[in-house]
Amino acid sequence: MRTFLCALTFLTATLAAAPLSADEPLLAGFAEADITPDLQNGRPVWIAGYGQNRRAEGVHDPLTARCVALRHGESRIALVAVDLIGLQYPEVVRIRRKLPDFDYVMVASTHNHEGPDTIGLWGPSPFSSGVDPAYLDLVVARVANCVREANRRAVPVTVRYGTAQDDSLLGDSRQPRVYDGVLRTLQFNAAGDGAPVGLLVQWNCHPESLGSRNKLLTADFPHYTVAALQERRGCPVAFFSGAVGGLMAPPDNRVKNAAGAFPQEGDYEYARLYGEEVAALAEAALNAAAPIELTPLRVSARPIAVPLANPLYQAARAFGVLKRAGRQWMGDFDQLGPTLADDAPPETFAVETEVACLRLGALHIACIPGELYPELVYGNFQEPADAGADFPDAPLEKSVVDLLPGDKWLLFGLANDEIGYIIPKRQWDEVAPFAYGREKPQYGEINSVGPEVAPILMQALERRIGELAP
Repeated sequence: MRTFLCALTFLTATLAAAPLSADEPLLAGFAEADITPDLQNGRPVWIAGYGQNRRAEGVHDPLTARCVALRHGESRIALVAVDLIGLQYPEVVRIRRKLPDFDYVMVASTHNHEGPDTIGLWGPSPFSSGVDPAYLDLVVARVANCVREANRRAVPVTVRYGTAQDDSLLGDSRQPRVYDGVLRTLQFNAAGDGAPVGLLVQWNCHPESLGSRNKLLTADFPHYTVAALQERRGCPVAFFSGAVGGLMAPPDNRVKNAAGAFPQEGDYEYARLYGEEVAALAEAALNAAAPIELTPLRVSARPIAVPLANPLYQAARAFGVLKRAGRQWMGDFDQLGPTLADDAPPETFAVETEVACLRLGALHIACIPGELYPELVYGNFQEPADAGADFPDAPLEKSVVDLLPGDKWLLFGLANDEIGYIIPKRQWDEVAPFAYGREKPQYGEINSVGPEVAPILMQALERRIGELAP
């Protein structure tokens, strides 16, 4: 029986250990599982995102976990996406414990704002958690079963990688406006007859087209994106979110209905039309795709610590709204301190999370545990930083494209955790005078663990990538 991630420092050696024949095939399998909460059991379901006290009144479309299982020789990896606001690291660890035969399991969230609270911040009041522990148990069990089923269905495949770009499909409500309008795809076909086995789609937009007044559970626009692609391509589709921070959302006045009008946020027609536009962009990426080798399978993943500086998060922890255990901050993100008691001083508190990088043949996958700002993807930083920012002279973080050694890659945001917005330190702005001549700060810092999160995560990613170097 293999030892899974949580008992290892990192995984590179595990996946490189078994010698393989030159003609050993890559196997891939897809599966999905319904993770919609039961609204008939008498327990309230509080919808995550926006404010508190939004109780679900029905189900518009199911919430789903979708898995891609990859196998090469004895190496096994699973990539899972769930239609949730964010599945936290402790639950991912629980899932991995149920799958000891897998070398690595990555569970990312789409960041759906129309599903149940899985973090605690969106309960009936600011002082009450919205998390139902029984629902988290359900998600853990069904994701693990989904991974097993995907692995059972795995068949030899060939793979194609493609991209397409359309910045007009994104809105950014925070200055400076920077986008990652590139949609990335992997197309898996049966090695023998070329029949479609499944698609992986990665796009960079908040699933929040239904807005704050909706009270029906829904996967938001990804539901329609997946449905359109499944109909056109006749195979399963796994949808992953990428760099959604800063603040990527469906734009206004971009998609028209049959009458020539522009539906707006809060309208299911808007969600459908936008989701179908994303599917059309995915079709363009698939049509432009070229063959890619995804073997051998290598992973570098390591738990790290991030100091919790956000006073609102500290208060939520003190009130029991955020019930996640903490580690003592040791001044070094690679050093995990001892587990803290609930009454530990807030300045000593750090969140344990994970940064990972996968090297699948010619493809790299960066796995970031939160909402990465697109500036950190391409290095499109404002120069010089606005003088009103809190740290205008902070060193610039290295970007994803600067760190990755090739041009074929995927970025999974909210991977294995949700620790909030990952803001370039030079853009941090919560103390007057505010940037861009504003009278109050922009939205973002209120949902970030603190100004050091971007430097820490990008340094951690650089180390994970270095551990995968040939």
